[in-house]
Amino acid sequence: MNNNKKSLWIFNHYAIPPEMPGGTRHFDFAKEFIKKGYQVNIFASGLRYVKRIDGELKKDESSREEWIDGVRFIWLKTFPYERNDWRRILGMFIYMWRAMWMGIKLKEKPDIIVGSSVHLLAVFAAYILAQIKKAKFIFEVRDLWPQTLIDLGNYKKHNLFIIFMRQLEKFLYIKAKKIITLAPKANEYITKLGITSEKIVWIPNGVDLNMFRNRTKRKSTNNHFLISYIGAHGKANVLEVILEAAKIIQDKAINNIKIEFVGDGPEKLNLINKAHKMKLKIVEFKESVPKEKIPEIMEEPKAFILCLEDAPLYKYGISLNKIYDYLASGKPIIFSGNSINNPIEKARAGLTVPPRNPQALAKGIINLYNLSAEEKKEMGKRGRKYVEKYHSIEMLADKFLKIIS
Repeated sequence: MNNNKKSLWIFNHYAIPPEMPGGTRHFDFAKEFIKKGYQVNIFASGLRYVKRIDGELKKDESSREEWIDGVRFIWLKTFPYERNDWRRILGMFIYMWRAMWMGIKLKEKPDIIVGSSVHLLAVFAAYILAQIKKAKFIFEVRDLWPQTLIDLGNYKKHNLFIIFMRQLEKFLYIKAKKIITLAPKANEYITKLGITSEKIVWIPNGVDLNMFRNRTKRKSTNNHFLISYIGAHGKANVLEVILEAAKIIQDKAINNIKIEFVGDGPEKLNLINKAHKMKLKIVEFKESVPKEKIPEIMEEPKAFILCLEDAPLYKYGISLNKIYDYLASGKPIIFSGNSINNPIEKARAGLTVPPRNPQALAKGIINLYNLSAEEKKEMGKRGRKYVEKYHSIEMLADKFLKIIS
């Protein structure tokens, strides 16, 4: 590596490049950091967590390096799992140990090490290596663990794993030089643990607008009002509510509305089976697509849909990748949720209905369908302007680098 450049390591169990399905926050940021003179290593699991397969590593490999657009990915072998059970937890511990071992083996001396949750064991690995390498330790909070496990994962607060995570969480907050949150009100959660607000900075998710500017445009051959959900098919995505709303719409004989689900995840087969039992003719399921292909497939739908669980966790806010992709598409959005922040409502880019309410969601979809073409077009334009102003990757990456440097 070039010793004249600053070095930054990012530990994110679930990081991916754009040719894979999922969020690419750190890859997108890393490309911007490289422009500023940094060399970037991303330590991630070789397990493709959407499909639960080892996509990057052979059976006899424990790790592999890959350079993508100047970003160095270090893929680590973890443990395959199909459900969020003990196997997933084991995979987290394996990731932590392999990440630390690989970091120790590398001769490089990074200037900055970022540990990013979903889970705290990845952040702990980053902290340990920051101590060994004498680097600045940054804690990026993408999910509020272990609170997310309690509110969305049905864990009890007195569970031993949760108690352990609570102690680890506070320890890491204390040790971090800076804490970067994605949810806008996460600082309220963190300061209740005795952490000073001065070290907490909000940097939400964003979108690479160049992907949408350079997308391959195609003329839609679909005469239906197609509404698309694009993303993971997990319990937290409460996609069964969309199926129930679709049944209400179908029973009303509004056959011009179609709903598609694009993606994969542990609940996909259950959702397909449920749609079959409900005899839903207006619903279709499609395979996941690489992140770089998202702008292209967003040409076909007329609108997008997103549901949140009705959970206390969302009083701290949301920053979901798919929201900013939806907004960047220039299409209207129907949102079912009650989070403290609502980008769709703030941008005036669609309609919002209460969570876990199929009747309200069905009514919202029908109301959106009945709007004039001009009204829907204006919603899409407002959404696009909103992400250009507040959520471009270039702007967010620049803020991130200024905070951690």
